[in-house]
Amino acid sequence: MIKGANVALAALSEDTDAVVVGLSWSSADGDGDADVSVLLLDDNGKVRSDNDFYFYNHPAAADGSIQLLGKIPTANGSEDRISLDLAAVPPDVARVVVAASRYEGARFGQLDDIRLTLADRGGDVLLGFAIDDASVETAFVFGELYRRGEEWKFRAVGQGYESGLAGLATDFGIDIAEDTEDTADTDDTAATEDTAAATTTATAPGGTAREPAAEAPAPAPEPADRPASATGAPSTSSARPAPEAAPASADRPARPRATRTVKKKVTLPKVAKKSLAENDAWRTARLFPVPTLRSDKERELRATSVLLSVMAQVPEFGRRLTAAFGAPAGRMQTFTEVSLPHGDTPRRPDGVIRVERAGKLWTALVETKTNGNPLKAEQVQDYMDIAARRGYEAVITLSNEVALDGVPLVEVKVDGRRKHKVTLWHLSWAEVAHQAQMLIRHEGVGNAAHAWLLQELLHYLQHENSGCHGFQNMGPAWVPVRNGIEAETLSQGDPRAVRVVESWEQLVRQVCLRLGGELGQKALPVQRTKRGADPTARRAELADRLCTDGRLTAELRIDGTPGVFTITADLRTAKLRTSVDVPTPEGGYPLASAKRLVRSLAEAPADLHVETLVDEGNGPRGTLERLRPEPGDLLPRDGAPIAGFRLSLFKGMGGTRGATESGFIRSVDDAVDRFYGSVVAHLTSFDRRTPRRAASAEPAESGADA
Repeated sequence: MIKGANVALAALSEDTDAVVVGLSWSSADGDGDADVSVLLLDDNGKVRSDNDFYFYNHPAAADGSIQLLGKIPTANGSEDRISLDLAAVPPDVARVVVAASRYEGARFGQLDDIRLTLADRGGDVLLGFAIDDASVETAFVFGELYRRGEEWKFRAVGQGYESGLAGLATDFGIDIAEDTEDTADTDDTAATEDTAAATTTATAPGGTAREPAAEAPAPAPEPADRPASATGAPSTSSARPAPEAAPASADRPARPRATRTVKKKVTLPKVAKKSLAENDAWRTARLFPVPTLRSDKERELRATSVLLSVMAQVPEFGRRLTAAFGAPAGRMQTFTEVSLPHGDTPRRPDGVIRVERAGKLWTALVETKTNGNPLKAEQVQDYMDIAARRGYEAVITLSNEVALDGVPLVEVKVDGRRKHKVTLWHLSWAEVAHQAQMLIRHEGVGNAAHAWLLQELLHYLQHENSGCHGFQNMGPAWVPVRNGIEAETLSQGDPRAVRVVESWEQLVRQVCLRLGGELGQKALPVQRTKRGADPTARRAELADRLCTDGRLTAELRIDGTPGVFTITADLRTAKLRTSVDVPTPEGGYPLASAKRLVRSLAEAPADLHVETLVDEGNGPRGTLERLRPEPGDLLPRDGAPIAGFRLSLFKGMGGTRGATESGFIRSVDDAVDRFYGSVVAHLTSFDRRTPRRAASAEPAESGADA
């Protein structure tokens, strides 16, 4: 579509009661990102209340009409998706505006391939709209869906704002609080301290578990900067009451709190409550016991039943997992071991999900695998045929494998002569755990019982005997490829190298899911390719590079970190390298920057490697142990300007292909956790210091050195 054009959704598809809008962009350095938002407007072009504004602090509507689904990796970067159940949008809403904004002074002109797509319930893309004239704008209205009589239409807008998310929101009638980021941090910290007793177990990368005694049901803390009704709970809920404020005058009622566009900060409890157990051998009673599981069949049955029952009982969780598959927001029921006729022999899918809304049913068959067992193409094909004959909408496969673009987990044939279309979707156990973590540890759910159920589910999934740990095997090609690299006998074009690259990509995506769930931040792999590039050709190129230099490399972008997080597995030296490039603050003096960096790394390991980045050649480098007493050794002797610093840790690489203590996958997880927890997490003080403060501090430091 071109800017200003419009089209009726009914002219594009027969099933547009629910649609998924995708916003995507890319950047040359892999570090560009933006946040999506949705506004519901009345006939006057204004929101009915501040609760009609959906963004990172308020991601979902109570009625399920709007849900921000978050980002998913794509072949060229990532795509931010929004689920819109148009049948559930209140009748007094005339327009649904889809927008995005950048932060920390970044502008849309720094991004490439800015694009919106709109897909129907089955995942078929109906339209696309590209913004190719972005420059200094920090926010954009991409498009809007609006009513014309009984139908919905879409208009490509492409209107930019230089005033960011706050300016865009104010233009549509949102009352924005005039809070600085420091004030927001203070308020959020206070709010989370008040609710620390109600926070569920959380483990930070590289840290220790924090768990309340007896695992009593407790609601997740409500972020201070989320609008009051973000979770959709009524005012009579069991949430902790706010401290009493001074009574408002009868002539001047208390003004409701304005919406904050500052990102929420989550403070987890720092001290674990003392357990009532007599000794460490006592184990907390669990709703879903795991140690009794002995066979793969038992694991599949138990895992399917546990997951589907929690999905039905916790609406926030069930909607989050099914909205991306085109399911409407409605009453959900789940079933296991259902027998369905299929020729002479009935078939028994592992589960069935049914969602009812406005008298209509949405049905999906579920096929589950645990413990690394592969999906069977013939099973999935049977379920696709059954779903098509019975008028079901989807088949969902669930396993430890992570889906990749261009690499189907199972090959199925779709009969194009059938009018009814069935879509095949895949969900990994790692994604299930990620969504549970995000809800109970960072975003909050509706009540205490729901938080407790999700905590029990998460404990089950993470238990070593559940078989639901996610991707845990590098595949049969891993050992031959590794041996071939060590012996220098692996040639370019070897298909086994491509399979290793695919396994590496699955592992990296799982690392992002786990890290993002623990931190409550977006963590995504960076893809430095042009949009529209063939993912198969990209993986073949990476495989040839692996054969040549013997290294697997991945880059991660994690919100709140100063640079791109890099992981390199050198198969020739059997070493893992984790690193991050930290830019120096603009306007700061080199010596002051070096000293501040060393001070911010007070808790980092002594064997951390620090390298000074210069425009040409190699800068000074050394271990932190040597640089702590002499930060000035980081300065180039020729006075060359410093672009930043590269921080690196090295670790031995596991030898086996599995997830055992010596396994490669376990060693990657451990390396990422250690580097983030001991190094990256402490860089915020160095990254956030303003150039003006740095400049004013430099003369005193220089004088002291002189």
